[in-house]
Amino acid sequence: MTKLIFTTRLLFILLSILSTSNIISQPRLVCITNLDSTITTDVKYSTTNNFTGQVLYSSNKVYFVPEVAEAIIKVNNYLKTKYKLQIKIFDGYRPLSVQKKMWEIYPDERYVANPVKGSRHNRGCAVDLTLVDMNGKELDMGTAYDDFSEKSHINYKNLPPHVLKNRRILIETMKMFGFIPNKTEWWHFDYRDWKKYPILDVPID
Repeated sequence: MTKLIFTTRLLFILLSILSTSNIISQPRLVCITNLDSTITTDVKYSTTNNFTGQVLYSSNKVYFVPEVAEAIIKVNNYLKTKYKLQIKIFDGYRPLSVQKKMWEIYPDERYVANPVKGSRHNRGCAVDLTLVDMNGKELDMGTAYDDFSEKSHINYKNLPPHVLKNRRILIETMKMFGFIPNKTEWWHFDYRDWKKYPILDVPID
């Protein structure tokens, strides 16, 4: 019996080591527009035009870990070819210190991740984005970005047909390239392999 308990504990330890060995300890962050200049950005958190009313970033550059950046570029290329559309990015990597500020102002886990757990944004593995036409005009998605209401939920259906179609195109395309939609924010997507990356607090510049 003692031998069985020891063997079980040893197996648990080995599995724990294996599960954490895939974590990338010091990931590199890349600026998405340096990799694809056709991607447009509108970083609300580098201005006061956001739900906090504060400037949270000192730069309007958007960063991701390379694996996620590559997937986003594939999304943009697919949309251009299939629908004559492009993406506009609102947010990518977010320092943990900024996450803490957001939580102090709006502590609601439906829309803002608790910094104790960390956000996928803090890992460079989440993106906030919308669709634009080839002239850069935003498509109607039913609400503005960071509209923390039921209308922003992806299962909310009391919307005009063209809005539902726009959301469907965005969600289906993001899923094709490895992204998981957020249930309460139509604009937010997490990359499927986010667990491989640690929470970071590197300033954006």
